[in-house]
Amino acid sequence: MEFKDYYQILGVPRDATAEEVKKAFRKLARKYHPDVSKEADAETRMQELNEANAVLSDPEKRAAYDQLGRGYQPGQEFQPPPDWDAGFEFSGRGFSPGEAGDFSDFFAELFGRPHAAHGFSAGQRAHFQARGEDHHAKVLLDLEDAFTGATRQISLRAPRTDAQGRVVLENRTLNVRIPQGVHAGQVIRLAGQGAPGIGGAAAGDLMLEVRFRPHPRFRVQGRDLHLTLPVAPWEAALGAVVTVDLPQGSVKVRIPEGAQSGRQLRVRGKGIPGAQAGDLLLDIQVVLPPADTARARALYETMARELAFDPRQQGRV
Repeated sequence: MEFKDYYQILGVPRDATAEEVKKAFRKLARKYHPDVSKEADAETRMQELNEANAVLSDPEKRAAYDQLGRGYQPGQEFQPPPDWDAGFEFSGRGFSPGEAGDFSDFFAELFGRPHAAHGFSAGQRAHFQARGEDHHAKVLLDLEDAFTGATRQISLRAPRTDAQGRVVLENRTLNVRIPQGVHAGQVIRLAGQGAPGIGGAAAGDLMLEVRFRPHPRFRVQGRDLHLTLPVAPWEAALGAVVTVDLPQGSVKVRIPEGAQSGRQLRVRGKGIPGAQAGDLLLDIQVVLPPADTARARALYETMARELAFDPRQQGRV
């Protein structure tokens, strides 16, 4: 996927105001609109202009794009980092995956997320009450929080347009109770922490979508935990009972006799807790001790002489 420089497409500097973005888009749209343009690439250019304007005219998308796009050049191979938008607070405005499909893959990858969108005109605001919009944000938690539950301080950045028409980030910090058993993709609702209501109506809610930070040992899939389990050659050959440390506590696991690297063991109910707790899946990896002493080399030489074993003959017909 190629990186798109929306500022270059509209011909505006990165510190352009909202009004400057609007004027640039209107000027170029008059030139490239397919209904009036005689340019050979008018339709393609108009699609690019619409896409760039959809991002740079929206304070939330522009702020996220600015953070993500630092250091990239137009056309450069690009892949957004996992959870690149964590900590950004988005309002209900947004593009559904279907709407995002009208733009490039670059746009759809970044902003093709469904948000409930609703809005009211100035006249409606004057005469009606309406609940505030729900806001959305992705937050990164430690895996350990899913086992113990916790209260965590979450910092969010909400893009806004200042009096000069430039996008700025406002930070706010919330204390959030993380329930035990929370899993990736779960949404934690904070009542009244979204947009203010209209005409004295209740504020919207803040919806926090949970993701886990990369863990040094475990891989998370739903409520299941995956772990590569190193075992010694004698543990794999003779069988053994080993202790596996978990994010909370530990569990004893029996290694079956004759286990080979790549075999997977399942320990039911030892994944992320919940009404239906996940499982712990262990991928066995047989690790050889180094032959870095005379005694170790002698032991390996004894095995080479006395064991009638050729690994390259295993599985041959």
